[in-house]
Amino acid sequence: MYVLVEIKGKQYKAQKGAVLKVDKLESAEGEAVEFDKVMMVHGDDVKIGSPYLAGVTVKGTVESQKKDKKVIIFKFKRRKNYRRKQGHRQTYSYVKVEDIVGA
Repeated sequence: MYVLVEIKGKQYKAQKGAVLKVDKLESAEGEAVEFDKVMMVHGDDVKIGSPYLAGVTVKGTVESQKKDKKVIIFKFKRRKNYRRKQGHRQTYSYVKVEDIVGA
């Protein structure tokens, strides 16, 4: 059984025991989190919300918070002496799904 859950505006496929890589949450490592914006439950039968299902939540714990690899942004215009180099590292939280309640 799996569910589609919305976390910080993005949709993730979650099932019990899976680890989700989501945008950084304000929760500390080891802290319990709960997501109630479940859009679909796929098990013996399929339930689809409009837009969310009432009474279905996903419970998990924050395992770690890490930065992704660096992405280089390089802007360049030829013959104009214009070059800009910038780097960015996005932070992510890894959430282990413990249970799906109400499915």
